[in-house]
Amino acid sequence: MGPAPRPAGHPVRRHLRVLPGGAAGRGGAADRVREPGRGRGARRAGHRPGARRGGAPRAGLRGAGRRRGGAGHRAGPPGARRARRPPPALSRHAGPVTPGRAPARRRPSSGGASPDRGRVAAGGDCPLPGSVAENATSSLSHRSPRGAVPVVGGHPTRSLQRAREDGGGPAAAVPCPHGHAAAVVGSHEQLLAAALPWLREGLAAGDLTVLSCDQGTAELLRDELGRPAGLVDEPRVSLRGVRPPDGVVAIRRLLDRAAEAPSGRLRILGAPDFGAAPRDWREAQRYESVLNRLLAGSPVEALCLYDQRQLPEQAAASASATHPLLLTGGVRAENPAYRRPGDYVRDLPLPREPLEQGEPVYAVAGAPTLADLRHQLAAVLAAQVPDREQREDLHLAVSEIAANAFRHGTPPVSARVWAADGWIVCTITDRGTSYRDELAGFQPAHGDDLSRGGMGLWLARKLWDHVDLLTGADGLTVRLSSPLH
Repeated sequence: MGPAPRPAGHPVRRHLRVLPGGAAGRGGAADRVREPGRGRGARRAGHRPGARRGGAPRAGLRGAGRRRGGAGHRAGPPGARRARRPPPALSRHAGPVTPGRAPARRRPSSGGASPDRGRVAAGGDCPLPGSVAENATSSLSHRSPRGAVPVVGGHPTRSLQRAREDGGGPAAAVPCPHGHAAAVVGSHEQLLAAALPWLREGLAAGDLTVLSCDQGTAELLRDELGRPAGLVDEPRVSLRGVRPPDGVVAIRRLLDRAAEAPSGRLRILGAPDFGAAPRDWREAQRYESVLNRLLAGSPVEALCLYDQRQLPEQAAASASATHPLLLTGGVRAENPAYRRPGDYVRDLPLPREPLEQGEPVYAVAGAPTLADLRHQLAAVLAAQVPDREQREDLHLAVSEIAANAFRHGTPPVSARVWAADGWIVCTITDRGTSYRDELAGFQPAHGDDLSRGGMGLWLARKLWDHVDLLTGADGLTVRLSSPLH
């Protein structure tokens, strides 16, 4: 019979069913994604990215299924890798994927056959299979509309393989039609001069044309354009009210819609929400850089407005490093200052959190077992996190990171928790090396097939506001931090 189904409010049910697609006929009102809040404060004042409104949530991850391989499964050469099923078609209802039908038999974890943490421990030489870049790109590049880069078996053609081998980035990967561009503006006139021709060109060409800006900018642009009916608002693409993994999901849903547009293309005008603090800027900078890998080969053009009147100087300056194209004086040109995503993300400064200067409320230098560590972390979070849903979410994510450390890292596994002044920080450390892909965790490691695991770091990025990977003499530390609701 198996265990009883988890209750509808269980954190696994709330957060695993977030990918586009799903079984036909299952995209009802209960599947609609909660409308995002306005501004970054929405996710710090009780907003739970991935939560739904209206109707009871459907069952969570189904059919964990039989593991493929196991801890000892080795990655062969790319040509010898076992063929993967192509991702399921994305649903018009934008309902999440529900692989299989059998109830989940245990808490899904990254301890499946091929986790998102493809690491080589000290003295080891067999990273686990499944490139995050490969799966992320294959998920976004699931169609071949007119004018798009051809996709074979769910994957862009060989030039993308070469991009993966040398570190990725549009300089090496399959380019978008015009790619990912930035326009740094400093006045009302400069903003309109950059945005209006871009939007008019997309509307005239039959692209699915999307605004992802703050409400004031969006209303200004709509008025200037005469409020065209074909212009779509999607603030989540620019991280308004959501965290990066949900921004990626929003883009995937838009790509699904764009496949039915006259041109088959997606055009986005965005204004990234960098937030108020350096830790917020870091998340937005990572996201902007990662999109270059995730969108490679997809029929999408994006123009990001960096308004110097609103952004911190450091955030505005990052545009040149994270965008392969710059729009200056109405002309798009290659950007010589652009950096490959893997290099850029790895080199971002990661200063200590202020709370780390004080004494932790919990510390263990070598947890005896994963079950023991999970139990202790649950007790600590119960004492420090007053909001029940946030407490469950944080515990789910940190448990997955701990599972990665035990199953794919090198012992001993240590943990620390700090909590004060409405903020919580948790670190999980083991003696192993880092994730093989600095861009891990922005999508599940195995694309839409959640039954294969590989969700640990992805869940952490979904459920904590800030996730940093720190490497040093002590091994790998995954640092998670969030404000308390």
